[in-house]
Amino acid sequence: MIKAPRGTHDVLPDEQPLWRHVAGTAEELCAQYGYRPITTPGFEDTELFQRTSGAGSDIVQKEMYTFEDGGGRSLTLRPEATAPIVRAYLEHGLQREPQPQKLYTVGTMYRYAAPQKGRFREHWQVSVEAIGSDDPAVDAEVIQLYDELLRRLGVTNYRLELNSIGDRNCRPAYFERLEAWLDEHEAVLDDDARQKRATTPLRVFDVKSETVRAALADAPKIGESLCDACREHFDTVKASLDAYGVSYDLVPTLVRGLDYYTRTTWEFVGPEHGAQSSISGGGRYDYLAEDIGGPHTPGVGFGAGLERLLIALEDAGVEAPERPAIDVFFAFDEGAPRDRVLALMAKLRREGRACDTDYAGRSLKGQITQAGRLGARITVIVGPDGAKIREAGAKDVEVPLDEIEERLSAYARGATSAGGRSGRSTSAGG
Repeated sequence: MIKAPRGTHDVLPDEQPLWRHVAGTAEELCAQYGYRPITTPGFEDTELFQRTSGAGSDIVQKEMYTFEDGGGRSLTLRPEATAPIVRAYLEHGLQREPQPQKLYTVGTMYRYAAPQKGRFREHWQVSVEAIGSDDPAVDAEVIQLYDELLRRLGVTNYRLELNSIGDRNCRPAYFERLEAWLDEHEAVLDDDARQKRATTPLRVFDVKSETVRAALADAPKIGESLCDACREHFDTVKASLDAYGVSYDLVPTLVRGLDYYTRTTWEFVGPEHGAQSSISGGGRYDYLAEDIGGPHTPGVGFGAGLERLLIALEDAGVEAPERPAIDVFFAFDEGAPRDRVLALMAKLRREGRACDTDYAGRSLKGQITQAGRLGARITVIVGPDGAKIREAGAKDVEVPLDEIEERLSAYARGATSAGGRSGRSTSAGG
């Protein structure tokens, strides 16, 4: 039997209510903050990610799903959403509209890596981007947006880690200090750290080894070398977060794994699951548009994996919303005019009523049991000449076939009883 590829997963019907609740809450929140939805292709020109992620990044070197199409073009399944959104921003002239452009997307990303709990090769992500403004208050807004999302979803066990990694003005002098320290402590580095250092020295702080990370705690910190403009920017970000009431921990070794990040960087760290505890990460990317070939365009945003967020909800004991119940379930006794009722079901559905019936050849008793499984508010038991309308906690009501629709409309209007001149109550077992 063919199974799903390793590193992918199916979201089954019983899991859908919680998935839709999380995604729906995120979309509702984005709209309240003025962010508009955008959808980009599932694959892009490979060069987009080579230019923006950095040739030495783990994404480009190890994790991209790259293929050649029938025309000989090199294409890559998107490993992240920020570069495609900025590409769309430039390609379609969104820079000519009022700035910043506040955009979000919910979609699948693809990275070839060892599957872990909450980490899949095909995974779902919410990405929120504000493009066209260097205002530090925008940094604080997108951070606070995700903090508010966690609050609304009921997640309380997390922390926000915050840092600034400077810009092109202050990094060169810092790199000199860091390179000198790394030369003196080369023995504490492992192969992963040496490889990252060869691409850009700042990346050594993104190593996986806890031993190396502990040693790097004594290395020079970028925060000690920020220029006045970057320091002022970061101070304003912190002041804005304080005004929002968002708590954070300053982590001077926090960096992001992609080349395009500048200044503010952050991670939301959730319940611990080994090394995979991050539930969201983001930062400012003021040079990304230039890397793609556009003009200087500041931007800031984050990506949040839905699978990781669902684990945080699980740890918080958050349960899925109740599945929407069926309004009306039609059960058929022997000899019932099924075609006539199917036409009625179509009419009710057009009016917005949720209806269902049996398609498995169940007995009448089995049909009534199925109505209960579906949580049907009303069960209509249809016979050859009439029907019984059954509602929990009330007596069955018998009605002629011609009056089923009228009686159901009365229920829809909030009627408490379907009795009347042409219907008579019977026992619930009737």
